[in-house]
Amino acid sequence: MNSNQTHLTVTRTVDVSAKELFDLLTLPARHPEFDGSGTVRSADDTERIDKSGEKFVMNMHRDAMGGDYRTHNFVTAYDENKMIGWQPAPEAEDGTAPTEPLGWEWLYELKSLGADSTEVSLTYDWSRVTDQKLLEKVGFPAIPQEDLEESLNLLAAAVTKP
Repeated sequence: MNSNQTHLTVTRTVDVSAKELFDLLTLPARHPEFDGSGTVRSADDTERIDKSGEKFVMNMHRDAMGGDYRTHNFVTAYDENKMIGWQPAPEAEDGTAPTEPLGWEWLYELKSLGADSTEVSLTYDWSRVTDQKLLEKVGFPAIPQEDLEESLNLLAAAVTKP
């Protein structure tokens, strides 16, 4: 991988409407169903995301992060049926909530290809991470491209299940 690279993007077509995908992506309680990295366990917040500036909390597990932890996700992009994105920040060990994200973002972009088909792009972008110690500790990209591709496969399965 190019050491100057600051993002990964994967794309696939899903045979449902952009609205159906957006409805799923804006429900934090369903995020574990389409997490290809296996780190998302459950949502503390079950309310639907409905605008930029909101925050939702997820329970996570990743051995490289010391096991179980909670992350606060700051909604940074919201365009109904077209785009949803957030920047996470792990909670402090003492349970203190972060006041701002640390610079990496997850962005889902939906491009309608008709009533029952949507092109979905998932971008994992760490270009705004400026803390050198954090860059070294995390070793971006912390989530490989294969896990992003699996996220889109799982998203397609989750949105089409009865």
